[in-house]
Amino acid sequence: MLMSLALEGKTSQGEKTSQGEPRPAARGGAPGAGSSHVVLDITGMTCAACAGRVENALKRVPGVAQATVNLALERADVDAAAGITPAQLAAAVERTGFGAHPRPPSAAERRREEEAREAERAAAERRQLMLLVFSAVLTLPLVLPMVAAPFGWHLHLDPWIELALATPVQVLVGARFYRAAWKAVRAFSGNMDLLVALGTSAAYAFSLYMVLDRGEAATGHLYFEGAAAVITLVVFGKWLEARAKRGTTAAIRALMTLRPERAHVLRDGRETDIGVDDLRPGEHVVVRPGERIPVDGTIVEGESEADESLITGESVPVVKRMGDKVTAGALNGVGRLVVSAVAVGEDTTLARIIRLVENAQSGKAPVQRLVDQVSAVFVPTVIVIAILAFAGWLIAGHGLEEALVAAVSVLVIACPCALGLATPAALVAGTGAAARAGILVKDIEALERAAVVDTVVFDKTGTLTEGRPALTDVIPLSGAGEAGAGPGLDRDALLRLAAAVQAGSEHPLARAVMAAVPDAALPPVQGFKALVGRGVTGTVEGRTVAIGNRDLMTELGVDVAPAEAALGEVEGGARTAVVVAVDGRAVGVLGIADPVRGEAAEAVALLAARGVRAEMLTGDSDAVARKVAGALNLAAYRAGVKPADKSAALEALKGAGRRPAMVGDGINDAPALAAAEVGIALGTGTDVAVEAAPVTLMRPDPRLVPAALDISRRTVRKIRQNLFWAFVYNVIGIPLAAAGFLTPALAGAAMAMSSVSVVTNSLWLKRWRPDFLRD
Repeated sequence: MLMSLALEGKTSQGEKTSQGEPRPAARGGAPGAGSSHVVLDITGMTCAACAGRVENALKRVPGVAQATVNLALERADVDAAAGITPAQLAAAVERTGFGAHPRPPSAAERRREEEAREAERAAAERRQLMLLVFSAVLTLPLVLPMVAAPFGWHLHLDPWIELALATPVQVLVGARFYRAAWKAVRAFSGNMDLLVALGTSAAYAFSLYMVLDRGEAATGHLYFEGAAAVITLVVFGKWLEARAKRGTTAAIRALMTLRPERAHVLRDGRETDIGVDDLRPGEHVVVRPGERIPVDGTIVEGESEADESLITGESVPVVKRMGDKVTAGALNGVGRLVVSAVAVGEDTTLARIIRLVENAQSGKAPVQRLVDQVSAVFVPTVIVIAILAFAGWLIAGHGLEEALVAAVSVLVIACPCALGLATPAALVAGTGAAARAGILVKDIEALERAAVVDTVVFDKTGTLTEGRPALTDVIPLSGAGEAGAGPGLDRDALLRLAAAVQAGSEHPLARAVMAAVPDAALPPVQGFKALVGRGVTGTVEGRTVAIGNRDLMTELGVDVAPAEAALGEVEGGARTAVVVAVDGRAVGVLGIADPVRGEAAEAVALLAARGVRAEMLTGDSDAVARKVAGALNLAAYRAGVKPADKSAALEALKGAGRRPAMVGDGINDAPALAAAEVGIALGTGTDVAVEAAPVTLMRPDPRLVPAALDISRRTVRKIRQNLFWAFVYNVIGIPLAAAGFLTPALAGAAMAMSSVSVVTNSLWLKRWRPDFLRD
């Protein structure tokens, strides 16, 4: 089944975002009727305080229910009443001194805008580099005497030369900090730029006063080098940070490039080139060799191979023939294909994946709440500490110069850049790496929960097994015809009735029965009803037919005693057995076998290597379940479990102190997926299962389950490492600066390195690959 995934959750009541997108269910819960979800691109933010200011400004707009701002992605997600326009929200942001504009509605426009933004980022990075070189050339002579002093070289520049070198750095290079600081002051807020502007201005102004007052005698009492070094180091840090941030968002840009902008459509028997946004479902699209497929659809002509690695994480090209499904973004091989479009534009799997990854990366982990609380009071607190340090040094009898150095050092080292980047940088890098491997996370809180999972519970059919069972036994019951089912109910008649009823079911066992009978031979079914976890019923040619397990037969009052011998024969061979009843009497038994997936045993072994217990819940018989559990070395299994009992089993595990994840792909797995600590759905499964789970695997490979737990643990570990270093820099640095152990230049270096270290540490996640794909 083509993945008509509601990857970011389908909306209730048909709600749409202001950009025509389904509102992500994982983002702040279900909205009220008529609400919308607006995405804004934000410019001008430099630290956590900036992000908090934008967030607060959006929350103050009447009608806004929730607003989340991501510093690393420079993006704001807003849930607002339907009457609130994106222009109103953008205006609220702009009043705080930042830039904002709504994200375009179509994927093609967003791709073009992202390309333009990326070009602008690259140009800004080049300008920043030129400014950095200019600043460094002027700063180097100022800091050279300080560097040479420990080696016994006492070098001193003329004070007027120091002034001439420092002034362009302070005025020209430092202008960006003054502009941003002024905007913060006008908004009665504080940010990193305010701290830098205050600190460097104080050092520069004091030195300027000393030069004007003492002239040559001011030598040795100037701090031009401190102010210039701080500005140069901060600019250097922001340049490195910008380069690193571009690396963390590479996953989104790579996904965007998969979607072609033009398509060759067959109209009136001729190929016509049109924009992909103009394609309509049902049209036939020609995909030439080496081109990317522009739609989700079915091949109606041709044969080729498709490289789906950037969509599903599968590294080997997949052979595609007539009747096979293809996914937008896949790279066609050497053959020419004609594809009948099923999903186009924003409805394609690729578009939904992009939205899912964007929503996951823009979310906030629970640990970020602590950072938000700290950031809200951080800058004012630092300014108070700097004032206290200044006053304390004066009260202690020290001179103005020493007091000023301590205060400036406090202001400079406390810039909260690292705090703002600690969580989003790791989330963006981690979810991007997971997406490249075929693991899609749509709930950031689930990412943290997955990191502590100690038990994984698998469904059997379609999860641990291939999900493509084959009919192995067709056993008519002796005397069934005489019992009232009608004369002549032989093997072919039994199979014909069973297949006719199963034609209305999507269950893998039903497909196995249907595959054994040509469609043309099947009579129509009326009153079809699927009874989850038990079987199906319907009326065929005036007879009431039921196919299912013992529970269904008991529920319908069918005596299964005549079928016990056949049931024992089938189940004894570790095959799934179902009873066929006609007009209330058992008339036959069908045996179905579903082979275990070749990767399942390795998946269980990988989980065991991580200390995670693997179990299985299945509605199948104990004999079949025991065989599968033994083949895979599962720690435990439960057979004959009804859908409602699956969720109860998960609750029991949680009650016993376990942290279980549930892995499944069927409708009957949805309650258990929702009840588990973390639900993991196979993307090839039903939409209901996919919607119920916060984690989706893009291909039915059980080895992706331990991989999902692994990347979750690594991402959470990176977040904690980043927060540790961000806090440590400030917890240790601020007291040292206040005590006079740090010069402004050293404080600036420490502050710059805190941001760079946090982003660089997060970038290591980009190198992650699942165990089974590593060399």
